[in-house]
Amino acid sequence: MTIDIILNELSLQTPAPDAIIARQWMSDLIQTIRGIKAQAKQQPILRTPYNFHTAFLASDYPVQRWLNDNAVDREEQRFIKTLVTKSPFSQDILNTEIQDLENQIGSSEFLYQGQVAIGVGTACILDTIPISLKSKACWDCSHLEIDIVRMDEKDEKLTIIHASQKEHLTDHIEWFKSWQRRQKLHGSTLWERKEELFPNLKFCDSVKYQLQNLHHGNVILNPIIKKLSDLQAYAENWINGAFNPDKISCKTTPESESTLQQYAQERTFLCPDGQNRVFSWHVRLTPLAWRIHFYPSQAGEILIGYIGPHLRTSKFS
Repeated sequence: MTIDIILNELSLQTPAPDAIIARQWMSDLIQTIRGIKAQAKQQPILRTPYNFHTAFLASDYPVQRWLNDNAVDREEQRFIKTLVTKSPFSQDILNTEIQDLENQIGSSEFLYQGQVAIGVGTACILDTIPISLKSKACWDCSHLEIDIVRMDEKDEKLTIIHASQKEHLTDHIEWFKSWQRRQKLHGSTLWERKEELFPNLKFCDSVKYQLQNLHHGNVILNPIIKKLSDLQAYAENWINGAFNPDKISCKTTPESESTLQQYAQERTFLCPDGQNRVFSWHVRLTPLAWRIHFYPSQAGEILIGYIGPHLRTSKFS
């Protein structure tokens, strides 16, 4: 198996003042990639917006020149020469969402401090880690705050993992553990192991078909597992009292009255106890336009009625 690492193209926009600093940036980048490989226990693939070897690290100092620079450590040069790199970001990925993002024709746009961030958006869709050259102070951090702008929905702010030096990876140890677990799952095994993985979630039969159609490698699987885990964490700690959506670590919202008046039937599912219920509460599966509709039935138990593409609303059909 492999792990995709996404190079943040915005960090290539600021060249180093000289070759000495450029060499340090590359050393930090290499150490970061090595650290990711060690944490993920998988071979890294570096995805870039264009041929990485032609990228300029400083004026008149592209990566290709760095590779032949006698002042550079030979092991670091060998590492980059043998590192699998793919460009554009979407190479060998059968995902139109990423291709549309690259061509800037998709329904979603990812922004960092007002700038279009295609690499960061790709990392979000693939649920993997973006890395940067430490070319500006803003890249010297373990998390990035980004905006997702959508044509057909409300905009969203999101905090994502990030690294520009190996020290940043210490903040992501739990993420890597979770990533390793997710790689072993596909839709069918997720359904088969639902009681083991999510003991406080009860799934309607309607979800079985939805999950079983998700094969290994489908980019929506990781967001599904993450949000189900968030709901499970809340449910197992919901001992008594009324349902409190503010205590769920991911954003949850109910449907509007106007949407329920028009489309309640699309959100009505047969529950394990034989009752039909309207599943108004839902969570977004960022960044794709998918939803998990759930019903907080009682303390310690949440029903899952739907996992799939965005259902029709009074504002979006």
